[in-house]
Amino acid sequence: MKVYPVEDVRFLDSETIRLRGITSAGLMEEAAGSMTAMLLEGLSARPYQPQHIWLLAGPGNNGGDALVMTRLLLEAGHDCRCLLLSGGKTLSADCRLNAERLQAVAPDALVFNDTPHWQADRVSPLPDLIIDGLFGSGLNRPLEGCFAQAVRWINSQRAEVVSIDLPSGLFGEDNRRNSPDHIVRADWVLGIRYPRLSFLLPENAPYIGRWSLAPLQVPPQAETRRSTPYYMNERADIQPLLRARGTFDHKGCFGHGLLIAGCHEMCGGAILAGMGALRAGIGLLDCCVPSTAWQAVQTALPEAMVRRDEGNERYFSSISGLPMRKYQAIAVGPALGTGSAQRQGLQALLETIHRLCRAESLEGRLPMRLLLDADALNLLAGNPGLWDILPEETVLTPHPGELDRLAGYRASSGYERLERARQMAVDHRVFIVLKGAYTAIVRPDGTVSFNATGNPGMATGGSGDVLSGIILSLLSQGYQPDEATRLGVWLHGLSGDLALQQQSVESLKAGDLPLYLGRAFESLKKTDIQ
Repeated sequence: MKVYPVEDVRFLDSETIRLRGITSAGLMEEAAGSMTAMLLEGLSARPYQPQHIWLLAGPGNNGGDALVMTRLLLEAGHDCRCLLLSGGKTLSADCRLNAERLQAVAPDALVFNDTPHWQADRVSPLPDLIIDGLFGSGLNRPLEGCFAQAVRWINSQRAEVVSIDLPSGLFGEDNRRNSPDHIVRADWVLGIRYPRLSFLLPENAPYIGRWSLAPLQVPPQAETRRSTPYYMNERADIQPLLRARGTFDHKGCFGHGLLIAGCHEMCGGAILAGMGALRAGIGLLDCCVPSTAWQAVQTALPEAMVRRDEGNERYFSSISGLPMRKYQAIAVGPALGTGSAQRQGLQALLETIHRLCRAESLEGRLPMRLLLDADALNLLAGNPGLWDILPEETVLTPHPGELDRLAGYRASSGYERLERARQMAVDHRVFIVLKGAYTAIVRPDGTVSFNATGNPGMATGGSGDVLSGIILSLLSQGYQPDEATRLGVWLHGLSGDLALQQQSVESLKAGDLPLYLGRAFESLKKTDIQ
């Protein structure tokens, strides 16, 4: 599913009107009808119905949508009224047309405030459901005057708030220069056809309780005329990536991976990453850990070949003795620590992989794949010269704080952090898996795929280690980095969703995730899920 910037959505609307041969008012009727149907479906599932619904409409096309919805809700038998707030501005043509239509069929349902002042007393009786249609994605500056006052009034009410398109006052992408007090805090946002980028960014969580997309027919020709760097993965995008296994396949068919993780003080990260790799189908897994962690890791992972670090008994420091040419993929970082020994070990590893990748490229073989996570990322951030020997298409899996350390400064918003990740991916030709509620897979060409699986219960220590193990497993099996990251993140989130059926968001722990990976794989294989 494509995620279009706001200016492209306006282009798609105009192209839809042209290609389908309909009027802009006809498209508004269709979009508002689709959102109304979704709203009515949601209301019908509740044990109680709202007694007093107020819709607040602005002077533009978002207000026109609210006027159409008022008429349709009245037809469905709901008690509702619409306050049309112009702020002294001229109404758009379609907004005026739908105000006239509502006035004609239900004159008492339209309350018109054409002054530049907010008049809260016009909204009586007080609503138990507010539908916010003041402004949508066309907004490009903070709200002021009566519209800002209206937003503050909405946020002060105890009523549930449903916003059309976007919460009024919220910009479609970058909100760094917005006014937080003048943005509607919606419980539910009814989007149209495409998610907005602002839905997917953490700074906007206070304004978007949840969001849904109402369908709208957009001709494929219109979409092909507008490219976007942003996408949201759906099940239909991920399912074809999963490869079938043959009857005569054996462990040698599914790759040999190396996990370098753990230290004297911490070996849980190595165990969790190893569990993720084994449950994700790797053929052979080697784990390189310090001698002091060897017994714990070998006991927890009997299926793995656990190798002692020969250079330091407490910390990773050397790849001496490892059969490097045997590995299809290597992951390094979980619970590694960031001392001088680990820095030297990481540098030695990168230099060796750099030489091997060059040799294998000359021999026409696939290059060895590399994943850096956790402390390996922190070591990379503290030693910028290591970027120069980082193989192209390396997979980096930072959480937001780690991304900021890699960038060298703390981002002021999720939007700024995402744009910085895109630039880093392009500059260094790497894949960046920026972890979060909608984990973003950033490719070396700057395009971004957001993930749709997962839940807040996964916000716990060790969850990212499991993800690194899953992606290591897929890379070892021969999946390309784009495939391994998208499939791995999807399965990781889905395993969390399946685990949540038996747990709660409070009780879910990272060790639960590998236990549900099998069910996640089987769920993805099913063809009867819509």
